[in-house]
Amino acid sequence: MSFENLGLSAELLRAVSEQGYTTPTPIQAQAIPVVLQGRDLLAAAQTGTGKTAGFTLPLLQRLSERPSNRKSPRALVLTPTRELAAQVLESVRDYGKHLPVRATAVFGGVGINPQIQTLRRGVDILVATPGRLLDHAQQRTVDLSGIEVLVLDEADRMLDMGFIHDIRRVLKLLPAQRQNLLFSATFSGEIRKLAQGLLDNPASVDVAPRNTTAERIEQVVHPVDKGRKRELLSYLIGSGNWQQVLVFTRTKHGANRLAQQLERDGLTAAAIHGNKSQGARTKALADFKRGAVRVLVATDIAARGLDIEQLPHVVNFELPNVPEDYVHRIGRTGRAGAEGEAMSLVSADEAKLLQGIQRLLKKDIPSVVVPGYEPMEKLDVRPARQEPSRRGPKPGARRRSRPHRSAATA
Repeated sequence: MSFENLGLSAELLRAVSEQGYTTPTPIQAQAIPVVLQGRDLLAAAQTGTGKTAGFTLPLLQRLSERPSNRKSPRALVLTPTRELAAQVLESVRDYGKHLPVRATAVFGGVGINPQIQTLRRGVDILVATPGRLLDHAQQRTVDLSGIEVLVLDEADRMLDMGFIHDIRRVLKLLPAQRQNLLFSATFSGEIRKLAQGLLDNPASVDVAPRNTTAERIEQVVHPVDKGRKRELLSYLIGSGNWQQVLVFTRTKHGANRLAQQLERDGLTAAAIHGNKSQGARTKALADFKRGAVRVLVATDIAARGLDIEQLPHVVNFELPNVPEDYVHRIGRTGRAGAEGEAMSLVSADEAKLLQGIQRLLKKDIPSVVVPGYEPMEKLDVRPARQEPSRRGPKPGARRRSRPHRSAATA
C-alpha cells in the first residue's frame, strides 16, 4: 500500500514525498482512513511507528477541506511534555507546508506573551500542554469553543492521575460535538475504560500486541550492586565506544547527580527533566543530537517526545516504578525500523520491578553479568512464564497456605 491509496490530497502527498516517505506504517494505514471518515478513534502502536503522522495527515486534510474565517483554533492536540508538543508542531508544519493551515504550540517554561500574540493573529491547529493551555484559558487569551477535533497524544500518560484533573477542566471548555482521537503506545485496562467515557462509538486500532516492544531492540539486564551502577555505566560507554546514549533515572535530582558524575568520569553529559528551563532542555537535546553531548540523562516524563533518529543505545540506570514506562523508555531506540540496544542496570532491590516488567512483556530479559562487576547480592527474579505444576494435591488433603514472601525474597 502507498500513501496514494489512503485518500490524501495532492498537497499532502507532495509533503509526504518531500519528507522521504512512500509507504505508510501499519498504524498510519489503519488510522488515517478512520480519521478522514470523522470517527472517534482509540489507537495503540509501538513507539517509533509513526503515530504522529497517523493523526496530523488526516487532521490537516479535514481542516483544509472546510476552510474557516474564524481566528480561534479548530483542532486541539494535547501532549504531556513540551518536547512532544514541539515535535507534533514540527510534524504539522512539515506535512502542512503546502496548505493554508496555521498552527502553533503553547507550553510552559517560556514566556506567555509571545504565545498570546500568536493566538491573537489566529491559528487552526493548537498543540498544547494542559497546564499552559489552562493558563491561557484563565487569561481569556484562547477561545476553545470552535474546536472540531481533539487529539490526546501519549494518551496513557495524559489520562493517568497526574493529568486527569487538568484534562477534565479542558474538556469543559470544548464543544460537546467534536471528533476525539486518542493515540498512545500503551493502554492499561483501566485507561481503556476511562477513555471510553470520552469517545463516541470509537474505532479501535491496535497494530501490535499491547505493551510489546520493538522486535529490533536487543534487550539485556546487567545485574550489579547499587553502589557500582555509575562505575559500570561509565565502563560500558567507554569500552563500547558509545558516542550517543540515552540514560534513564527515576528522579530529577538523580538525573542531575548522574550527569555530574559522568562529567567527572570524562564523559560529556547533560540532564533533561521537568525542573529545567525550556531553553536548557532545548539546548541539551540539540547538543545531544549533534554529538556535542555524548550522554543524555532523562526522567520518564521528559523523555516523552524525544524523537532521536538512529539512537543506538538506551540504558535504564534505574528501572521505572511503572512497568509500562519501560516500553516507552526503550522505544526511544529501534525507531523506524532501525536496530537498537536497551540495557538495564539492575540491583537486588529492583528484583520486583524487573519481575513486573517481564510479566508485562510476557518474556524473560536475558541477564548478563559484566566481568569485574559481579554483584555481591544475587538478583533473584521469578521467570515471566512459570509452568503450572502437573501434580495437584492428594485427594482429601488440605491445602496449606503459603507464607507471605517479602520484597527481599520475592
